[in-house]
Amino acid sequence: MTFKTLAHNGLVVRDLAKTRWFYGTVLGMPETVRPKTFKFDGAWFTCGDSELHFILAVHTTAPAGWADPGPATKSGLATHMAIEVDDLSAMQTRLQSHNIEIAAGPIARGDGVMQLYVFDPDHYFVEFFQWVKGSEVNAPERGIVN
Repeated sequence: MTFKTLAHNGLVVRDLAKTRWFYGTVLGMPETVRPKTFKFDGAWFTCGDSELHFILAVHTTAPAGWADPGPATKSGLATHMAIEVDDLSAMQTRLQSHNIEIAAGPIARGDGVMQLYVFDPDHYFVEFFQWVKGSEVNAPERGIVN
């Protein structure tokens, strides 16, 4: 057996309008069509060769959002999803132009990746990253967060 791809992530949200605003307007992800057989509210967005599928919380028993990572926010040592971008600086500018608070970063990971973290409207922790030649130099050490 061979794994082909991680096709999508399914996330439960409290407010579909806020989710559409964040992923569609702020991030600029295109919304795509969901199957006509779905009789529950939600939205699907294309993210490169993957998708993000959002399910409105009132239609499921699953809770919306993730727990607050506390101090782990500053180092990225928390449950999160990561989205590769081609221009991290442009993403940071885009986020800030929509008054999205940067939770952490930009920070060098130590292997050529620069990272930036934010929270979405349901407090999902989202990492944006870019491969940047030379960012492996002077990367801060990261350790256990208590």
